[in-house]
Amino acid sequence: MEAVLFVCHGSRVKKACEQAKSFVETSIASMGHVPIKEICFLELAEPSIEQGVAACVRQGATSIAVVPVLLLTAVHAKKDIPEELHHVWRKYQQITMTYGRPFGVHETIIPILEERIHAETVPPEGATVLLVGRGSSDADVKHDLEEIAWMLEKYGMYTRVDTCYLAAATPRFEEKLAELVSTEKHVIVVPYLLFTGLLMNGMEREVRQYENVTLCQYLGYHPALQQILIDRAEEARNGLYRMEEEGLVKHS
Repeated sequence: MEAVLFVCHGSRVKKACEQAKSFVETSIASMGHVPIKEICFLELAEPSIEQGVAACVRQGATSIAVVPVLLLTAVHAKKDIPEELHHVWRKYQQITMTYGRPFGVHETIIPILEERIHAETVPPEGATVLLVGRGSSDADVKHDLEEIAWMLEKYGMYTRVDTCYLAAATPRFEEKLAELVSTEKHVIVVPYLLFTGLLMNGMEREVRQYENVTLCQYLGYHPALQQILIDRAEEARNGLYRMEEEGLVKHS
């Protein structure tokens, strides 16, 4: 019997976990052809990945397609989740386990960012957009966010869309914002985050220092992301990456 296990990031903020769970449940409501669908968290919340896999097995799963509910392909998606899955899979080696991709760079996301901007302001001529990522030491994160920034710049016909990060990568948000405020007429800050936890509080404090800055709502679990998640689940079911004795292996 087939199962799909969705792995959300997790947060100490209960509301953030509830939002993630609600988004996944709404997204997969149309996946009636998959008999078992479970949701778990990588960290800071339960059920854990191990508990999620166990729940699938208890319901009779013989194959589990795992989908990381993450924005970008960073360490969590490439290392942390696969390592935990491999650890758990060793207990259930009779189970076929496949693995999918995060949302990644996707054209559907660009109109959502534009919607977030226009919900807060009519961008003045010459406005600069600052796309703010959570941050990671993984170089792929910077590459992907810069590609998304380029797509947004073309889509919205902005003069400039720049990028920065809240942690673990440079340029840092505070430094980049200060730099742009000193040279640009108006800066529109767009948090590229699925959930905020406490991050938005810090960004709001920083933005209040300046008169020519608009802070937009974070990306969040927008309804338009639902189809991307369903597509990623289908990819995972097709088994591009499969768990084997040596770990996660890419299959051609």
